[in-house]
Amino acid sequence: MTNLKIAYLCDLSPLEGWTYSGGNARIYNALHQQGAEIDIITPSWFAAEPLRRMIHRMPDSINLRARWRAHLLLSRIIGRGVSNLLKATQYDVLFCPYSFQSLAHVKSPKDTLQVFTADATPTVYRQSKIGQAFKSNAVSRRFDPMITRAETTIFQSSDLNLWPSVWQKERADSAYGLEAEKSLVVPWGANIPKPAGQTTSPPPTKGTLHLLLVGRDWFAKGGPLVFETLVALRKRGINAHLSVIGCVPPPFHTNDAMTVYPSLDKTDPTQFAQFEALFRAAHFLVMPSFESYGFAFCEASAYGLPSICLKLGGIPVIDGVNGHALETTVTADDFANCLQSYLGAPTRYSDLRKSARQYYETTLNWTAWGERVMALISERRSQK
Repeated sequence: MTNLKIAYLCDLSPLEGWTYSGGNARIYNALHQQGAEIDIITPSWFAAEPLRRMIHRMPDSINLRARWRAHLLLSRIIGRGVSNLLKATQYDVLFCPYSFQSLAHVKSPKDTLQVFTADATPTVYRQSKIGQAFKSNAVSRRFDPMITRAETTIFQSSDLNLWPSVWQKERADSAYGLEAEKSLVVPWGANIPKPAGQTTSPPPTKGTLHLLLVGRDWFAKGGPLVFETLVALRKRGINAHLSVIGCVPPPFHTNDAMTVYPSLDKTDPTQFAQFEALFRAAHFLVMPSFESYGFAFCEASAYGLPSICLKLGGIPVIDGVNGHALETTVTADDFANCLQSYLGAPTRYSDLRKSARQYYETTLNWTAWGERVMALISERRSQK
């Protein structure tokens, strides 16, 4: 435990539990649990605040793209305001999650350690298979050189850049020329309380297989491939069923072997109980998603639920430990083969569930993250 005084700087408040898929709140709370005294630095744009509020009133499709690019363009004004706030109070650490632009043109006091964490950065994301799978417009691309220059300046000047995956670290090191001691991997955790026990579901039998998919975007989470996998399994005579949480598949990706829960609010006890029941009843989380991390995979491991995904980005699935990551060229039959290989193999399946839960216990939880981060901060402060 520590009595460090931390200035928490993000473009969205961590007190709003939904921001950054819940990760912002979890990071903030994990630091609190380690005994840190934390001040949330205002997300105000100071003299440019009216523009920030106008952007936030825009539709998400515009807001998400415009907000942080406009922040960069106005960072001299915003950074000066933040710098003045930091001078007014003596902080040990300036901690910034996600919004690298919040650090642009910010001058931290000499003795204040600057720490950044994110599961992806704009340049790394844009250059990856993940980013290239989603459309971008020509106007956005004009900002790319400015963005990369700003990222490089910020990450090189930070004392610690903490990435949740080796994938992000390796690409950040290459893109921004980071020194090894400034760029480290500390995996993030599950966005749920620690579940008691692992599962109430029996292992898959030769005739029954329960699958689960979680996410707001059916297509981004690999829904079409999961649906094809479901169809392939049933054609083989396997009684496969798919539960979907968080989105509504299109009619052409729906059949009688699916149950859809358009939304389950984890802050509501009744709905969270349903969420838990689905994770406990499933045999596999199947999500060939295009994303840089993925909290759902951490949550699956918390329940000892193995995940089947693509070997892509920084998804926290280690082959044979908490599931299987298949090559991006695989087909629905390849997914079906992987799943079918566990039918009638209860010991092999049980071992995979146990190792998935163990990986959560040791690594994919926010207590482990907080302890590791505080140890790194203390070590770096002693060297400063």
